[in-house]
Amino acid sequence: MSDRPRFFDDIAGLAGNAFSAVTGAREELHSIIRTRVDEILGALELVRRDEFDAVQEMATRARIGQAETEARLTALESRLATLEGLTEEEKGGPQG
Repeated sequence: MSDRPRFFDDIAGLAGNAFSAVTGAREELHSIIRTRVDEILGALELVRRDEFDAVQEMATRARIGQAETEARLTALESRLATLEGLTEEEKGGPQG
């Protein structure tokens, strides 16, 4: 009877060792696949998603900044035209 519990302990130990070996092999395989995929993507000159998102955000901010600048320029041109019109009236207006 004393041999029976030891047998189960040995089986449990083997199962634990097998599980550890499978887990280690899975991690190694995952690492190898990740390295190969990175090499392929590098060869194709593709960008990563986080890099793409960063550039897309920069472009969005640049478009917003351009729209704001265009609006300010339009307002300044309007003010300048108004001021030039007042200056012409003060001088007596264009002769015509």
